[in-house]
Amino acid sequence: MSDRLSPSGRVAMNIPLRLALLLAIGWRVEARDLKFPNGFMMGASSAAYQVEGAWNTNGKGESIWDRLVHTQPSCIAQSQTGDVACDSYHKYKEDVKALKAIGFGYYRFSISWPRVLPTGDIANVNQDGVNYYNNLINELLANNIQPVVTMYHWDLPQHLQEFGGMSNNVFADYFEDYAYFLFSKFGDRVKWWITFNEPLSLVSGYMGDCFPPRVNSRRVGEYYVAHNLLMAHARAYHIYDKLFRTKQKGKIGISLNTEYAKPKSNSAADLEAVNRFLQFDLGWFAHPIFSSKGGYPPLMIERIANLSKAEGLRRSRLPNFSQAWIDLIKGSADFFGINMYTSKVVGAMQVTGLDDSSDMGHLTAEFDSSWPTSSVTWLRYTPFGMRGLLNWIHNEYGGNVPILVTENGWADSGNKTDTMRIRYYANYLASLLDAIYIDKIKVIGYVAWSITDNFEWSSGYT
Repeated sequence: MSDRLSPSGRVAMNIPLRLALLLAIGWRVEARDLKFPNGFMMGASSAAYQVEGAWNTNGKGESIWDRLVHTQPSCIAQSQTGDVACDSYHKYKEDVKALKAIGFGYYRFSISWPRVLPTGDIANVNQDGVNYYNNLINELLANNIQPVVTMYHWDLPQHLQEFGGMSNNVFADYFEDYAYFLFSKFGDRVKWWITFNEPLSLVSGYMGDCFPPRVNSRRVGEYYVAHNLLMAHARAYHIYDKLFRTKQKGKIGISLNTEYAKPKSNSAADLEAVNRFLQFDLGWFAHPIFSSKGGYPPLMIERIANLSKAEGLRRSRLPNFSQAWIDLIKGSADFFGINMYTSKVVGAMQVTGLDDSSDMGHLTAEFDSSWPTSSVTWLRYTPFGMRGLLNWIHNEYGGNVPILVTENGWADSGNKTDTMRIRYYANYLASLLDAIYIDKIKVIGYVAWSITDNFEWSSGYT
């Protein structure tokens, strides 16, 4: 792996973790050498709202998550909040100590937009928030841990939400200013940037789900928000490319998410259903950035246009990109960040007529009953899915952009022996190594979720 793809890259793994991997993988170790490539990035991930606490301390502004947990507590298990969380705002040195003890060389964390810019505007800077992130970055570097910074991990300043937030097309203006601010303040030391974490999850806030800002505009709002997010991402990428890259020499990408789709059978109908699932779930955001032609997936464009026409609309509910925007968004990432946890068995389902409650179309997406369960309903143990999804990304987008696994991990309710989590990490990593060595896929790193037991959104601390 070239230095260009891995600034200051290193992999560090201490003896206890090596032993855990060996014990959990067992016979697979005998089959081949368990070794990560030189320069492979290994680390842990977190998000500001989930770990920092100090929600209204020292000038921090209110975020849409602050507003949700305080005004609609029934959305969160046991009405819990992130007001204190892991108290990383005060205990960040303990986080760094834990990272170093494990042997991680990278820490992916997010910057809270309202902590540094309380109203979301660069005219109103909270210096205490800037100082906090300077201290965290400097502490990481002092311990030979490289920061990987997510600019936006779901905590929009509430002030921006008051005039539409991400659904307002001026959002891209504000995000570009915010990105410029972050590059200016921290880019001398931060060499890895991620614009957005899981836009697919973000848009659920416009689909009536218990996710801020809880705007119920299903089948319309989510598409306009996604449109604005993609434009904001591209603008942040190009401002870095134009004004900062030459001097700061960093990388900038985006973290997308999906589940691996295992076909129910090898029938043409089930394979088509798998493709439809992944094009709508992952391709929605990946195709405009990583495909050779850009724009939304053709399957998505066609289906939504046909459904919109059948509904009596004059135009598609999926907005169109101009050719200028297609060209600006296409190629606007130095790496493909992917958050991968679990898999589904996907198959076709026969229906009649165009009337459809889902633009993706009717299909089955279910868990196999034999897959071990975690403490959250959406997460099952499916290590084969890691290799499968990496292959799908590689085959769909040409394999030219390196892949960084930015989240992967296991949830439990306090099993002190942690054997299932050890098994999960060991075999997902073994699956990842198969993708690297057998399938020749360019995977540059793996970032585990997480380093601390934190606020898990609607699940609270359960």
